[in-house]
Amino acid sequence: MGRITTTVLKVVIAIALAGSVLVQAVLMPLLWLDLDGAPTWFRVSLVTIFVLGIATLQVTAICIWRLLTMVRRGTVFSHAAFRWVDIIIGAILSASALTFALAVVGAVLNRTQPGDAIAPGMVGLICGAALVIAGVALLVVVLRLLLQRAVELDSETRHLRSELDDVI
Repeated sequence: MGRITTTVLKVVIAIALAGSVLVQAVLMPLLWLDLDGAPTWFRVSLVTIFVLGIATLQVTAICIWRLLTMVRRGTVFSHAAFRWVDIIIGAILSASALTFALAVVGAVLNRTQPGDAIAPGMVGLICGAALVIAGVALLVVVLRLLLQRAVELDSETRHLRSELDDVI
């Protein structure tokens, strides 16, 4: 990966992080105010889920930033990279759980309020989104296994190269 590519990706991540902080600082209080007539438990649940969901995106972005730094330094094929990948997997799984929690909050709201405040089909779609997000976590697990294999091959290559240097 070239220097320009990593720089552009870091710029995109920096913009996304700044935007996410802005959303947490400005839009979440506005959402709280907008839900003034809703039950308190619903307001707290919804705003909390959104804030934590944005935090999972921020954690993922920071970990990707660290991995890009490792790519640039040529140290990504090391055991230190696993820590960042594991945190990404945890953040994605957390995002999946939060998405499912959003569906549960919507279903409970429908049960406690007259009529359907949220369309039942929308609750189902949110559950489907939680499943897809969990699938992304599984994809990252597969990528982690590929990284593990690459680290093993890199280590083996270094060992064989040192043996060859000794022979020569």
